[in-house]
Amino acid sequence: MRLLLVEDDDHVAAALSAVLARHGFEVVHARNGEEALRALLPPEGNDPDKPGRSAKSGFGVVLLDLGLPDQDGYEVCGKIRKRTATPVIMVTARSDVRSRIHGLNLGADDYVVKPYDTGELLARIHAVSRRTVPEEATGTGEDSLHLGPVRIELPTRQVSVAGRSVQLTRKEFDLLALLAQRPGVVFRREQIISEVWRTSWEGTGRTLEVHVASLRSKLRSPALIETVRGVGYRLVAPTQG
Repeated sequence: MRLLLVEDDDHVAAALSAVLARHGFEVVHARNGEEALRALLPPEGNDPDKPGRSAKSGFGVVLLDLGLPDQDGYEVCGKIRKRTATPVIMVTARSDVRSRIHGLNLGADDYVVKPYDTGELLARIHAVSRRTVPEEATGTGEDSLHLGPVRIELPTRQVSVAGRSVQLTRKEFDLLALLAQRPGVVFRREQIISEVWRTSWEGTGRTLEVHVASLRSKLRSPALIETVRGVGYRLVAPTQG
């Protein structure tokens, strides 16, 4: 798999590239946001700020450090998402939930907080690179799900609340669609992680918590997804009005 590493520190990049290479990755190193965006441009040199230009970047994953010298890392993430659907993992020293949610809202698929364990990073790279969600996660035999004012269109992966379109990331949609299949039924954390992230790695639990928080915020319904302490989550169908 080709991986785009966006890291301004050459020593850090060299060490990490060596580790990634040992695990079968072909690493392309970009030292700043501008280099990263050029690497993601299609050969024809399309307008980098025009959305939807290219769905394929040639990379399996983008590993994006937020501490870049030329541009804010969040801004770079937003630009990357405009031009490609390639999964993005943010690398940040900011561990607060607000910062993580902000990154997810911009289109990041996951995050790693510094200092991180190499095994954790590899596990997250493998998790987000599994781009095809299993049928069990979204396949209900229906084209759409209606839960009070929430409407979920499975074929087009569109979500609306009271007619207002809500933009979700891939994993946010997969998580919501899974819970919406059986409103009121508790899904164990392990089951959610297995079906949405396709991994059994325990560390993904923090990512699950952030995605739940982001969904509650975007759908403007904190009570929509209920936490069942020590077990998992369930969707509580909202009422109209």
